[in-house]
Amino acid sequence: MQLLYPGFLWGMLAIGAPVAIHLLQLRKPQRILFTNTGFIREVELMTMRRRQLQELLVLLARVLAVIALVLLFCQPFIPINRQVVVTGGGLVNVLVDNSGSMQVLGQSQEQLRQEAITSGKALGRSYGATTRFKLIGQDHSSMQEAAYLTAVANQRASVRGWGNATTRQALQGGQQGPFYIVSDFQKSEMLPQSLQQIHTRENVILVPLVAKPAANIYVDSAWLNDAFVRAQANVALHIRLRNGGAAAIAACPVKVMLGNQQAATFQVSMGAGQATEVIAQIQLPDAKLARGRIITQDAPVNFDNTYYFTLQATAAIDVVEIGEEPATRAAYESEPLFTYAFAKPQAVDYGRLRRTNLVLVRELPRIEAGLREALVGVVRRGGSVVVVPSAGPASHATYHELFKGLGVGGEQWQDVAADLPERQAVLMPNARDPFFRDVFGAQPPRVAMPQVAPVLRLGQAGTDILRLRDGDAFLTQFSSGAGRAYIFAAPFAQAYSDFTTHALFVPVLYRMAMLSYQTDQLPAYRLSTPALALTVPSGEGQPVGQEASYRLVHDSATYIAGQRVQGGQLHLDVPAGMSAPGFYTLQHQGKVITTLAFNAAKQESELAAYSAAELRQLIGPNHPNVQVLENGAQPEKLARFRAAQTGQPLWRYCLLAALGCLLVEGLLLRFGRQRVAARAAMA
Repeated sequence: MQLLYPGFLWGMLAIGAPVAIHLLQLRKPQRILFTNTGFIREVELMTMRRRQLQELLVLLARVLAVIALVLLFCQPFIPINRQVVVTGGGLVNVLVDNSGSMQVLGQSQEQLRQEAITSGKALGRSYGATTRFKLIGQDHSSMQEAAYLTAVANQRASVRGWGNATTRQALQGGQQGPFYIVSDFQKSEMLPQSLQQIHTRENVILVPLVAKPAANIYVDSAWLNDAFVRAQANVALHIRLRNGGAAAIAACPVKVMLGNQQAATFQVSMGAGQATEVIAQIQLPDAKLARGRIITQDAPVNFDNTYYFTLQATAAIDVVEIGEEPATRAAYESEPLFTYAFAKPQAVDYGRLRRTNLVLVRELPRIEAGLREALVGVVRRGGSVVVVPSAGPASHATYHELFKGLGVGGEQWQDVAADLPERQAVLMPNARDPFFRDVFGAQPPRVAMPQVAPVLRLGQAGTDILRLRDGDAFLTQFSSGAGRAYIFAAPFAQAYSDFTTHALFVPVLYRMAMLSYQTDQLPAYRLSTPALALTVPSGEGQPVGQEASYRLVHDSATYIAGQRVQGGQLHLDVPAGMSAPGFYTLQHQGKVITTLAFNAAKQESELAAYSAAELRQLIGPNHPNVQVLENGAQPEKLARFRAAQTGQPLWRYCLLAALGCLLVEGLLLRFGRQRVAARAAMA
């Protein structure tokens, strides 16, 4: 016989109560002999023996009633296989889900996380003392009952629920012994087909916990429409909010913080499963990297109430012009947002081209192979190249090779009279074109447009930014590698164009330069992101023979991730042990490189869960080893299930025995009173 709750054996001390009562009732009679009463001495002795026997039987009934009641609370059972249960040498795998979604209130008015801990403890006590347990998802090896109960109670909060990789591996046959899963069984964590891949060798017991309908507002994403950010200027921060719960919410407060200062505040109301987008106008106080937070104030699920992000004012954009003489110097040098440099074709600094944002190649009579490869490298890493063609026919072949390297094909050169080329007007640009955003007012002014004589006609693979009156393109944008290529159809020379003297010239130059700026650091990342790529600052390389020189530091924790530096890019794997949302500093040999913001996975904020009936339907009839236990939040339900699986429960017999002993005690006392009354009547 085994006991589900052996701790109740301390109740056996209550046996002392009926024993004490029995001892107090004993009286030692005083012997007084009279000569005329000797004949009834034999009768008195027989009466005393009967009374003592009756008291002993009452005491025995009371003691047995106490024992039966104590055993009733201990939940005894007879194991099916006595050897297995007594030795307890098997391994029991248990997953107690403590992810963020378990903050929802359950049917017992407690959080599902607390209900799961209670169920996990009840499961541990239902096995033998020598059984070993393995707590899935925690950094523990197999342990005995006492250590297991402590680990369940003190397990750290995690963003890994029942759908993490370790659990999936265990369900597909990676564990030995029975496997208990106590969870809310979020739908977003595991696809339905994954449940049909459960192995059929070991027993799998699913214990779904039922939550009350609740709302959960969280930040789905936050982004900027323009990567170019200026300090002390309004920045439009787009915030997408979503209600991942099963109940509507009204007037939920939302705050946007930059550092310790509140930058914006508003309220949102959403139904279950709905989403909304809000634009918050914020300002960066200076050029330093700003740590921002978007705080939603809803309960009871608050693990995702804070969304972390970082913003930094754009550094000066580097512009290099290559030509026989400068044509854009006045425009770029007048604005401190740009750093401008001019170089002739034979004096190009190729080292600077490897880090510049925008390269403008203007009317070169010949483009050498080295320069061509450098320009292709600019667009491959995300920069921009602007090509202003030359009118000389001798340059066409080298321009063709450059276009080929940039992924621009189908160009056609036109014969233009050298003395007086025929010009045509450029059409007014579309104000709704993203390229000209914020360039014009609400209504574009009607002004005289520049006149140009095109020498080049391009194919239809690009996006026309400026068009001519006859429908051909004057300025075309092509996506090339990770960057862009801008091709003009006419030279800037006065004989072919007056574009450089037109009011549209400077806005177009500025817009091309601003769009050439790209930051590889996103405002925020998810902890579920497998890897990310960042630009390594100039001079920061991985020393030979020194591995893992880049580290992520959060508070007092340091994480060393898989990493490699290739082509000026740091490819960093997000460590599996990172589970706390917040700000992480990227350090290289003790030097802070940047700060990254990480947030919990979005699917954890979606509270929709599988019911017990849905789990049974998804598992199907082909997995008889999988059982779904309803009302698993009740510890006695789990304990009785465990007893039924291991053997024959005896608690019912203990209850009947206790009632029987109390009945016998009552009959003995009643019979004794009747005999006393009969003797009194005879006297």
